[in-house]
Amino acid sequence: MKERFPQGFMWGGATAANQVEGAYDKDGKGLSIVDAIPGGKARLSIVSSPEFEFSLDTERYTYPNHKGIDHYHRFREDIALFAEMGFKCYRFSIAWTRIYPNGVELQPNEAGLNHYQQVIDTCIAHGIEPVITISHYEMPLHLAKTFGGWQGREVIGHFERFARTVLERFGQQVKYWMTFNEINSAFHFPIMSQGLTVKTGALEPQAKFQALHNQFVASSLAVKIAHETNPDIKIGCMILYATSYGFDCNPVNQLAALKERQSSDFYCADVQVGGKYPYYAKSLWQSLGVKLDIQPGDLDLLKAHTVDYIGFSYYMSRTIYATNPEAAAAHGNLLGGARNPFLEASDWGWEIDPTGLRIALNELYDRYEKPLFIVENGLGAIDKPDENHYVADDYRINYLRQHISAMAEAVEDGVDLMGYTPWGCIDLVSMSTGEMSKRYGMIYVDLDDNINGTGDRYRKKSFHWYKQVIATNGQDLG
Repeated sequence: MKERFPQGFMWGGATAANQVEGAYDKDGKGLSIVDAIPGGKARLSIVSSPEFEFSLDTERYTYPNHKGIDHYHRFREDIALFAEMGFKCYRFSIAWTRIYPNGVELQPNEAGLNHYQQVIDTCIAHGIEPVITISHYEMPLHLAKTFGGWQGREVIGHFERFARTVLERFGQQVKYWMTFNEINSAFHFPIMSQGLTVKTGALEPQAKFQALHNQFVASSLAVKIAHETNPDIKIGCMILYATSYGFDCNPVNQLAALKERQSSDFYCADVQVGGKYPYYAKSLWQSLGVKLDIQPGDLDLLKAHTVDYIGFSYYMSRTIYATNPEAAAAHGNLLGGARNPFLEASDWGWEIDPTGLRIALNELYDRYEKPLFIVENGLGAIDKPDENHYVADDYRINYLRQHISAMAEAVEDGVDLMGYTPWGCIDLVSMSTGEMSKRYGMIYVDLDDNINGTGDRYRKKSFHWYKQVIATNGQDLG
């Protein structure tokens, strides 16, 4: 039988520090922006309010990220479960605030570095390759308040110091890195990715695009440091990708879909992979009234230090219906758009489109011809364990099976695909809603939305299914 995936394919799973670790104030950790963002379905609407400021209000709100799933103390147990599934790699992030609590310190917090040294050592002891995201929706709260998030040019230097610290400390052990998680999510929820509130410009294109420019410069500096530290390091960018369709064959809708792909999907990768702003950037800036402050040397830096691969998340596609703005909306889709009548949706309204993943892989590889790495994909669903804590999550298995099949088809198309790390391989606090009940994992964690429960871990049906997928290198999808 022909191999569906290449030998050495990196099967694994993905998490983020702020969603799993908890221990938000332990061992010298400072407050991050997510530590000040309430939980619950209204999370994104709360932080989008003009009145919202980064301040804790424990009488009014709950903050589930403060406790997470206690991965900070239970990482050995969790990584052992990942190893039991057969993970080849584990994607996690380093909390900036564990290393530089306020972001401005000149010396790192050794307790934070020691923690991640233990996580890395534990992975390697189990034969699991660490894949580290340097910044995953977790900038120090002090930087957001002092400099207005990433729109402040000063943040570049503070990030450079953080990146240098972790790359020089761990760069001989860890080969695979990414700079910023879903960097293009700035267009959709800049509070998470850029530390911008409404008061500091979250709704203003000028602030978002300037913050992105500063992140591009910071990312290039991290790439430079990585390659100087260890020439064997592979460091990538990471974007949020949602395949865009025009609602019909009306050229107006097709053009609108093209413009959406350019501005939302490709803009950031064009810079980080291509080393320069794309041809359509000036027109885009002009249409939005954006005037970037580009300092001498910035463009040379972007050109000289491009990424080695493209990491991306894929959860859904979106449908652009420019000729009918009143069309029924796909209300759950994070990125909006019209409802696609050919697709089903998850419990949270995210439209399920495995063929869209095959299209995404082909679009990205056709444009960049760089290795691709699917570092997030998965189904957020309500899981109902039985009296023995067993979750028969056939719906999740079906979702993953369909998307892995689409990956195999893209590989057959000729796409260079490095690996696959489904999101939330263990249940965690949702970024978009701050809930535990929106579960992605193959491992059930006994905690509710208020983080009450035993915290015990239980293998779901998908755990055993994914173990077989990995063991057969994707040949047996059940």
